[in-house]
Amino acid sequence: MPASSCERTAPMLLDAREVAAALRISERTLFRLVKAGAIRPVHIGRALRFDPRDLRLFIERQKSESPALAVAEGGAL
Repeated sequence: MPASSCERTAPMLLDAREVAAALRISERTLFRLVKAGAIRPVHIGRALRFDPRDLRLFIERQKSESPALAVAEGGAL
């Protein structure tokens, strides 16, 4: 059955506000994570966008990383 044109599809890329809301963090914390290299943005002109697959990878890394190790490496936010 073909998909109707009214059906919503998941966006390919998310903006910072959407990512912060999805992760339940502030945009400031999100940009700290970007600066630290924990989350990779996609640059489109001057805009930053985020691939949902990269966010899932970030979450999986956080699950497997030792909290003590993160603090020892300066990862506390």
